[in-house]
Amino acid sequence: MVASRILIIEDDLSIAELQRDYLEIHSIEADIVTDGLEGVNCALNEDYALIVIDLMLPSMNGFEICRRIREVKNIPLMVVSAKKEDVDKIRALGLGADDYMTKPFSPSELVARVQAHIKRYKQLTGAGQAVEYIEMNNIVVDKAARKVYVLGEEITFTTKEFDLLVFFMEHPNRVWTKEQLFRQLWYMDDLDGEVFTVVVHVGRIRDKLKKGKLSDLPIETIWGSGYRFNN
Repeated sequence: MVASRILIIEDDLSIAELQRDYLEIHSIEADIVTDGLEGVNCALNEDYALIVIDLMLPSMNGFEICRRIREVKNIPLMVVSAKKEDVDKIRALGLGADDYMTKPFSPSELVARVQAHIKRYKQLTGAGQAVEYIEMNNIVVDKAARKVYVLGEEITFTTKEFDLLVFFMEHPNRVWTKEQLFRQLWYMDDLDGEVFTVVVHVGRIRDKLKKGKLSDLPIETIWGSGYRFNN
């Protein structure tokens, strides 16, 4: 039985087919598109549980695809690329990607990450979920609607930004290391230093809280330790 359906936007068909084969072994159906423009159209017009996006694509690159999808949808986005520079990771995450994997990687790692993102997303958007609010420091979170209000104004957060903010607010006044946050929110251990993703997401949350005119930012960096959400 197929549990989920995802989209792979990858111009190297042999790589995409290998990824699809491993995913389908684990009951994850995968559609493949090799062109960037065609990929973004499929992503916007079809229902997928997650989208895997290569950066170097014909017609439209992965950065632009992330930007266009994130303007409309809040589903998990995973970038996979041979580009290893931090600037590329920061740019992709800044455009709304939830994860960034550097090629080459093992198919089993891809499966683990895809499963983790889908599981988390389904848990937080499940049908019949009771309305639940969290409120502190002039921030109100509607967990069921996945909306965030800062000083009464709605601020849009991506999937992982929202998840991380909720986690902080549900566990205030405690210091969390980047490794702990990565395990909690990405459902896996630190893989090849990917906790850098946490740093980028925390920075984006802070930027959005600032844009919401929150003068006293509650997420504090505890140097040498991690982060703490002060209540």
